[in-house]
Amino acid sequence: MVSAGLEILGLGLCIVGSLLVMVACGLPMWKVSAFIDSNIVVAQTIWDGLWMTCVVQSTGQMQCKVHDSVLALSQDLQTARALTIISSVMGVLGLMVTIAGAQCTNCIKGEEVKARVVNAGGVIYIISGLFVLVPLCWMANKIIVDFYNPEVPTSQKREIGAALYIGWAATALLLIGGTLLCCSCPPPGSSSYSVKYAPTKRATQNGDYDKGNYV
Repeated sequence: MVSAGLEILGLGLCIVGSLLVMVACGLPMWKVSAFIDSNIVVAQTIWDGLWMTCVVQSTGQMQCKVHDSVLALSQDLQTARALTIISSVMGVLGLMVTIAGAQCTNCIKGEEVKARVVNAGGVIYIISGLFVLVPLCWMANKIIVDFYNPEVPTSQKREIGAALYIGWAATALLLIGGTLLCCSCPPPGSSSYSVKYAPTKRATQNGDYDKGNYV
């Protein structure tokens, strides 16, 4: 019962984490224009994402432009695109594997085999979380370095956007949920042990049992 509860809790956390990874991948708020020095009051806000750049006017109007060329993007954006997509795909794969081995399904016979399949699903989710963590930390480090770099113009300095925080939350959920799935184990009575039976006692020629058969 405890093992089934861990599976349900771990799978729920992983599903939410995978959904947040997809949301973070699509949001354009990876980098947000910084309001410093003379830019305290501005008429527009710039959002930079993996797929597009958006300009939000003070009136509430927003205009977005999709990145024209993939090769023209910076290395961190290209890496973030690839790893977040891979992480999203691995999230779907981990869901299929975990459901196949869950105790509430009959896709696989044998409690020990099902537990191993669930553990494999947990490993997939952990790898998915690590894949999305790499571009998040890389992007955040570059934003911080450029922010404190005096050679970077003030108009080009950016701050950490909401998509990075969502991605970090997704990473935490994937790592915790994957760990819970890896802790899943078969019930104590499910392991098969070889049972040895004593040989059948045979009667003697006169029809009585040998006295050595009695304790």
